[in-house]
Amino acid sequence: MLRYTLMRLGIFAGCLVVVWGAVYSGIFPRGFGDSNFLWILLLAMVLSAPISFVVLRRERDRASVQIVQRVDRAKANLEANRSQEDVADDTARVQGQTS
Repeated sequence: MLRYTLMRLGIFAGCLVVVWGAVYSGIFPRGFGDSNFLWILLLAMVLSAPISFVVLRRERDRASVQIVQRVDRAKANLEANRSQEDVADDTARVQGQTS
């Protein structure tokens, strides 16, 4: 998961550098007044999203498999704890009835 996040940030940083260069060279228009930095960030995000979607498909699939495995493990642990509580509760009831 960390690898995917770092790769995604790398693509965004690359797009940010390219957009910054394109805006300051006049290829892309500048933002209004003091909004130039926000304009550059917005353009970089818009460009990096589809690039990340296509380029990082395999890495995203690996990350989703890891997440599913973690969720399944957590569900199994929760179910095991639940069944232990049920056994303890049933034992306490039986002991309470025999006393």
